[in-house]
Amino acid sequence: MYGSESKGKKTKIIQVIGMEFPIRCFTCGRPIAQDYHEYEKMLKEGKTQKEALDALGVKRYCCRRMFISYVDLTELVSKYKRT
Repeated sequence: MYGSESKGKKTKIIQVIGMEFPIRCFTCGRPIAQDYHEYEKMLKEGKTQKEALDALGVKRYCCRRMFISYVDLTELVSKYKRT
């Protein structure tokens, strides 16, 4: 994804949602990434996973699986240097 162009140069925009939460459900293809921050917020407020997913309108079990099984690896990966 590229942002604004200045003097013919393309500036690359990197937006990280955790450690690359999937944009779409792997099974049905429904866009799901837009709900991830709200889902995390609800969990921190004390809601259960079921309550949070129901409130967000995530009904298909394949999409629910994407939220429940996701593990944020940002801290683990950041310990290692790029080669």
